[in-house]
Amino acid sequence: MRQRVFESRNAVLRQFAATLAVSCLLVLAGFGSASAQSGSPTPDQGKAAAQPADAAAKDAAQNQRRTDEFAEAAQVINGPAGNPECVWLGRRVVRLMWRDDLDTAFRHLDLYDRFGCPGGHIQAAFRCLTRFGGQIDPKVAETLDSRVHACWINPASQPQQAAASGAQPAASAASNAQPQPAASPSPAASPTPAPQK
Repeated sequence: MRQRVFESRNAVLRQFAATLAVSCLLVLAGFGSASAQSGSPTPDQGKAAAQPADAAAKDAAQNQRRTDEFAEAAQVINGPAGNPECVWLGRRVVRLMWRDDLDTAFRHLDLYDRFGCPGGHIQAAFRCLTRFGGQIDPKVAETLDSRVHACWINPASQPQQAAASGAQPAASAASNAQPQPAASPSPAASPTPAPQK
C-alpha cells in the first residue's frame, strides 16, 4: 500500500516538475523576445515608425478637407441640404447610386430622409453627376468624390465641353452684328437615267 502511495506521489511530482519546466521555458522565451525588441531599432523599424506618422498626417489632412467641404456646403447651399449630416449622407447616396450599389444607397436614403434632408437635392446632384459620366475615371476614387462634391454644391453645373461649345456660337453671334446669309441647301442629286434597251 505504501508503495502505491509513493508511486502516485512520484507521478504527481513528475507531472508538476514537467509543467514547471515548460512554464519556465515559455517565460524565458517571452523575456528573450522582449529584450530583442527593446534593442536599437534597425533601419526597417525606423521606416515602419515613419509610416504611421505619415498616415496620421494624411488622416489629419483628409479630416481638414472634409471639414472645409462641409463649411463650403453650409455657405453655398441655403436650407437643410447644406447641413453637415445632409451633405455627408447625400453625397454617400449619390456615390453609391453611381456605383450601382442601390441596396446600400436606399438604406442611406432612409437615414437621409430621417434627418429631414431634401430628396430633390439628391435627384439634382445625381442628374448633374450623370452629365459628367465620361470625365469620371473609375480607377481613381478622387475623381468621383470631387465630382460628387461639386455636383452637390452646384447641381446645375455643366461639363466643360458642352459649356464651351454652347458658349462659342453665342459669342460668335454676338460679335457679328451683321446677319449672316442663310446657307442654301445643296441641290438634290438627279437620278441617272436608266439605259434604254
